Amino acid sequence: MSIIVLKLPEVKVYTERPTKCPSCGGEILQRWGGNIRKVRDPYVQEVIVYRYHCWVCRHTFRHYPEGVDQAQQTQRLRTLAAICWAMGMSYRNLEKMFTVFQVGIDHMTAWRDVQERAKHLRQKRMWKKVRVLGVDGAYVRGMGKTQPVVVAVDLGSGEPVSIANIDEAKPSAVKRWLGPLVKQLGVSVIVTDDLVHYKTVADQLDLEHQVCQFHVRRWVGRTLKELRATVPEEWHWVIDEVQQLISELPLEGSKRLFELWKMIPERRHGQTGPRSPLDELRQLLIRLSEHWPHYRVFDWQNDVPWTNNGTEQVIGRMKIRSRTVRGYKSKSGLLAGLLVAGSSVS
Repeated sequence: MSIIVLKLPEVKVYTERPTKCPSCGGEILQRWGGNIRKVRDPYVQEVIVYRYHCWVCRHTFRHYPEGVDQAQQTQRLRTLAAICWAMGMSYRNLEKMFTVFQVGIDHMTAWRDVQERAKHLRQKRMWKKVRVLGVDGAYVRGMGKTQPVVVAVDLGSGEPVSIANIDEAKPSAVKRWLGPLVKQLGVSVIVTDDLVHYKTVADQLDLEHQVCQFHVRRWVGRTLKELRATVPEEWHWVIDEVQQLISELPLEGSKRLFELWKMIPERRHGQTGPRSPLDELRQLLIRLSEHWPHYRVFDWQNDVPWTNNGTEQVIGRMKIRSRTVRGYKSKSGLLAGLLVAGSSVS
């Protein structure tokens, strides 16, 4: 049986005396009164908040206990609301659930908790270095229609880093979004599917590019199966060798594919009409030969996965949640909801 452990912020009723002023760092502080404050939390109803006066800068400030801030809800309650939403509960059901704990929050308060959670995740992950970034596109329901999004995932931790409301088929848009992300996070390798636009973006940003082997083997296998039914039988050995090369991914695979390409008779110059099955086979061979280095990055960089399954798992969680929210109503809600839904429960 699976067990899920939720890591929620701790909430304390009392707080220890601060050691320095948050404004100037001064260490001479005088307690300047305090009060009992009511908070919304499943276990704590009241906390004590003291005010302190700094004798260096004359600044007066409130010092909150752990898990409590200016909001009426504790950090534990806000985090719990966001996690429950990510696990499939609606905002209305969250409102009903917390009444069991004698905690009154409405559905809009729960919505703001999810937005805050997304902001926290975004700030936390945008300053963490990421060497290998998974990138993939998806389509979700939002603002009354199907919306294209592109998701960037840290393939080291498996957590989403950033989401953009753009179409992956537009390389210029992907580059504008991915460029600052690459510089800020220190990305040196991206892992994507076999969409040709990603190769263009990777070259322009001077990144190593690993193409997901699951996608490559799927489309190459499908293409070879179709060619086997149309290519003359005397050339079937070429199809068999291509299958073996794709399966083993040898270092000299690109060179061997180019040699096979030169063996197949070229179409006569000036000939018109649709391409023959042999022309299709030649086109496949030269394409695989040119892209061969992008299929083998994982072979000489141990921390690079050979598929983009980590990114697809995150997108899968996002899609599952998007089907149950009856569509996101705004762009900010869309991006925040997808980020929270795609993150692991913690």
